[in-house]
Amino acid sequence: MPYVHIRVTDEGVTAEHKRLLIEGTTRLLEQVLNKPPASTFVVIEEVPTDNWGVAGETVTALRQREG
Repeated sequence: MPYVHIRVTDEGVTAEHKRLLIEGTTRLLEQVLNKPPASTFVVIEEVPTDNWGVAGETVTALRQREG
């Protein structure tokens, strides 16, 4: 019973994006590991950019500097 946890920042991830991620991840596990889709769980967690850090900074700060 595969369990896949996908974490992304909460920057415009649509319901369609999530549907495609779940569908694609399930298909990949079926193709590569022969895991049945009915027992494959995919969870998508959206994390606020203030709660995601890289190189000692929040993603919020990085995005502000980039933009």
